[in-house]
Amino acid sequence: MHLRAMKKTKSEVSLQDPIGVDKEGNEITLIDVLGTDPEIVEEKVEGILQYNKLRDKMKNLSRREKKVIALRFGLANGIRQTQQEIAKSLGISRSYVSRIEKRALQKLTRDLTTENSPQYTRG
Repeated sequence: MHLRAMKKTKSEVSLQDPIGVDKEGNEITLIDVLGTDPEIVEEKVEGILQYNKLRDKMKNLSRREKKVIALRFGLANGIRQTQQEIAKSLGISRSYVSRIEKRALQKLTRDLTTENSPQYTRG
């Protein structure tokens, strides 16, 4: 209930935000309630955020590039395929799959790097 109330006033919730107090009057945080090592939770959340960011950037790829990347890294079903397996399923050469993969990874790297670089404005 506390999280719902906070959601109205704040767009982000931190794992260290206080959500109440225990019987002794000590603050309780969300990470305390989860009952897991904070580092594990933070790593998992960070991984999910990075995965979502990658999926968002994949919108800039061509249909074929998306397919190759998804198959190569198991983004669709968790099963990674070799370039040879992808080539066979798409009816193209392994070297062409390699070129498509390289081009797609360059685009993703560029987009992710550009997003994370500081923006300077002239004033």
